Amino acid sequence: MMRRMQLQSLLFSSSLILITLSTITSAQLSPVQPPTTTTTTTAPPAPPLSQPTAPAPGFNTVPLVPTTPSGAPTPTVTVPKGPTIDIVQILKKAKRFSVLIRLLKTTQLINQLNSQLVTTSSGGLTLFAPEDSAFSKLKPGFLNSLTDRQKVELLQFHSLSSFIAISNFDTLTNPVQTQAGDDPQRLQLNVTTYGGSQVNMATGAVNATITGTIYSDNKLAIYQVDKVLLPLDLVLPAKSPAPAPGLASAKALPKAAKGNSTTAADDSGSDAGDTDDDKALPTDASSAESVKVVVWMNVAVAVALVGATML
Repeated sequence: MMRRMQLQSLLFSSSLILITLSTITSAQLSPVQPPTTTTTTTAPPAPPLSQPTAPAPGFNTVPLVPTTPSGAPTPTVTVPKGPTIDIVQILKKAKRFSVLIRLLKTTQLINQLNSQLVTTSSGGLTLFAPEDSAFSKLKPGFLNSLTDRQKVELLQFHSLSSFIAISNFDTLTNPVQTQAGDDPQRLQLNVTTYGGSQVNMATGAVNATITGTIYSDNKLAIYQVDKVLLPLDLVLPAKSPAPAPGLASAKALPKAAKGNSTTAADDSGSDAGDTDDDKALPTDASSAESVKVVVWMNVAVAVALVGATML
């Protein structure tokens, strides 16, 4: 009985040893696997949105070349330019302005006026157009008597450097400044309106009236007038320059010289009488008779002396 119990304990111990050895061997043959951990990647934070800035004054926010949503540029479209305004062509269509057209061409002022219309900074142009019958009312030969400078001044006196609608003439301040200059005395133009549509103009030499509208848009206004607007600068005599101080004193000399010459003549006459009495002859008739009497008396005395001597 004791022997059986010993054998069982021995078998039990052997089996424990075998189990332990098998466990150690399997652990060496299979490496230990690291624990698997799940890593989550977080996206970086989006940069803060920048606030839109207001465009600088005068900056065009519209792109010059618009783009499609895909980013490809659209083909360039050439926009045709609008027709340019030609004052001569307008006057030709209106007719009755051949004299004005000829003056605009000969003075070449038409080039300046047309270029002023296409200038972006220009405020427009207002032109007063006398018809041919208005020029025929001038005195004969007046236009031919003007110099080239005066012809340009006459045409510029008919134009304003801004667009004035027919209903806005009452907003002008007299004297109205024309393109001829700002001399209020010789280049004055005073405007008077009645009822908002009737406009009268006075230059100091001529009173004229706007009789109709030839052409008007937001850039150019051409009005027909019944008379040529003559500035005082072309009617009044030219300003004479002030005389120099030397010339003024020279003009005063002849009067003094005249008096001095009379005195000098008297002195020279007395001296001549002392030296030679025969050279000092009187000028009036009574003095001449007196001289004759004296001469005859002297002759008679001389004859008497000669006779007494002979006796």
